[in-house]
Amino acid sequence: QVQLVESGGGLVQAGGSLRLSCAASVRIFSIYTMGWYRQAPGKQRELVATITSGGNTNYADSVKGRFTISRDNTKNTAYLQMNSLKPDDTAVYYCNAVNFRLGNEFWGQGTQVTVSS
Repeated sequence: QVQLVESGGGLVQAGGSLRLSCAASVRIFSIYTMGWYRQAPGKQRELVATITSGGNTNYADSVKGRFTISRDNTKNTAYLQMNSLKPDDTAVYYCNAVNFRLGNEFWGQGTQVTVSS
């Protein structure tokens, strides 16, 4: 059973920083594209950032220049460094692991990020 466990969420003031972590209990972590998504109250879940097995990254326009996604394949962990946080960043953040060739996709349980103004 594959598990993704997020941590690092919390309450922070606008302009502050948080680092989210996603620990994966998957057999071959390195072959998965890892992603962070978020869902604010009353809104659909949206992509925040992804990082491929080769290290290529992709970001939503709303977080470019403020957030950085990374991965450590030796620790089976993905990270999301969030700087210059805004109240609009308030949401539940979910970790995602996907390998399209294998047809596998997994989600974490989510971690709450709240940014106060």
